[in-house]
Amino acid sequence: MRLLRSTDMALRVLMRLAVAGESSPTTREVAADMNVPYTHAAKVVAELQHRGLLAARRGRGGGLALTGAGRGASVGALVRALEGEGDVVDCEGATPCPLNAGCRLRGALRRAQEAFYAALDPLTVADMVAAPTGPLLLGLPSARQTPGA
Repeated sequence: MRLLRSTDMALRVLMRLAVAGESSPTTREVAADMNVPYTHAAKVVAELQHRGLLAARRGRGGGLALTGAGRGASVGALVRALEGEGDVVDCEGATPCPLNAGCRLRGALRRAQEAFYAALDPLTVADMVAAPTGPLLLGLPSARQTPGA
C-alpha cells in the first residue's frame, strides 16, 4: 500500500512539530525542513489544524505548535482519516472489473489494508520521534536556530 503524498507530508509535519519544544516554527520553515513545497505544506497544515492536531498563530511571534491531541494521536487513526475509506483497488471504477462477482482478491486486499492500519494503531506521533528520528529532526537547520537568530 502506498500513502498519498499529503498523508506522508502530514505525518512528517506532525513529527517535526513534536520535537519543536518551546519554538514555534512557521509553515515555511517546516516545509523547508521536510523538503516539501510550501503550498502543499500550507494545505496540510490547514487540514491538521482543522482536525485539532496543531495550533497555528499568525503574525509576529506566530508559528505552529503541536496540540496534546496531536502528540497523542494514533498514527493508524491519522492514516485512516487522511487516506479516506477507499479500497486498495477500484473494482467499481469507470471500467468495472469483470471478476467482481466472484473475486477473492478484493477481500484479501481489504484484510491486508486493515492489517497495515492495525500495525500503526498503537503508535502515536510522540512514539514516532523517539531516537533515532527525534535527534535527526532536531538536526534540521531551522530546528537548530535559536529564537531571534
